Amino acid sequence: MARMTGTAGRARHRVRRWLAPAGLALALVLGGALPAQAADSGSGSTRGINDFSCRPSAAHPEPVVLLHGTFATWYEDLNYLQADLAARGYCTFALTYGAYPEFPLVGGLKPVAVSNVEIKEYVEKVRTATGAAQVNVVGHSEGGLQALYLAKMQNIQSHIKRVVAIAPPTHGTSAAGLVTLGDKILGRGVLDNIAATLGIPVLSDEFPGGPAINALTNGPIAQPGIDYTIISSRYDELVTPTETAFVRETGVHNQYVQDSCPLDPVGHIGEAYDLNVWHLVRNALDPQHATSIKICAVGSPG
Repeated sequence: MARMTGTAGRARHRVRRWLAPAGLALALVLGGALPAQAADSGSGSTRGINDFSCRPSAAHPEPVVLLHGTFATWYEDLNYLQADLAARGYCTFALTYGAYPEFPLVGGLKPVAVSNVEIKEYVEKVRTATGAAQVNVVGHSEGGLQALYLAKMQNIQSHIKRVVAIAPPTHGTSAAGLVTLGDKILGRGVLDNIAATLGIPVLSDEFPGGPAINALTNGPIAQPGIDYTIISSRYDELVTPTETAFVRETGVHNQYVQDSCPLDPVGHIGEAYDLNVWHLVRNALDPQHATSIKICAVGSPG
């Protein structure tokens, strides 16, 4: 992002100074994750978590790259799922994308197209370090959108074996009607300007008709040779309507959590931590050894 000068630059700097507390509040409204610090530091780590000396096993030959949601980081949102997969023998990797250098504690803020280049470079770094021909990509919320965008827009289709998107705003989200209301009261142009002024242009991407949504949905989303699974909750209160998460194309596996666990009330943020979702993710990553959920957990409705 170009350096801003003068009054506009000072305003942007002031905005970013309060993004930390504001980000937590906005996350509850717009799809981030509550902080949940992993034990791992992310640098020289062990147990298959961001360990670039990890070598994929015959049982799990593709490293897993995990992508967090808006206002989150690599060490919050999907960090516990990452630890679960690593404990099961996967080489797992996660980065904080879309953060401003002067404020690295909150990611997923920059436009999807900008962050997606970061993610592509990280995927190639993972492939080079591990010697794997392909990776699997798992994303939650904006991370799910980023995974779908990566597979279509970055010309690395042959490097991706599976995409697992948890509650992605694939077709744009009305955020429980807030975006629709804002459109009527303020107009889309004003909303976009507000998002840009706050240093969170990704929000415009996630609105229906946003640049990233238009690019992703212009023609088929699913790319040949890649296996797709979309997981959502019927009670997701932020990616709304909930069916807009799905990709209704041949070869894409769309599933609600409640298809397996009808009584699970899990909501948008809770989907990152829900044990039933984790089970569905594992099934998607290793479909030859997929199992049914015998005892359903109860996820957080928020």
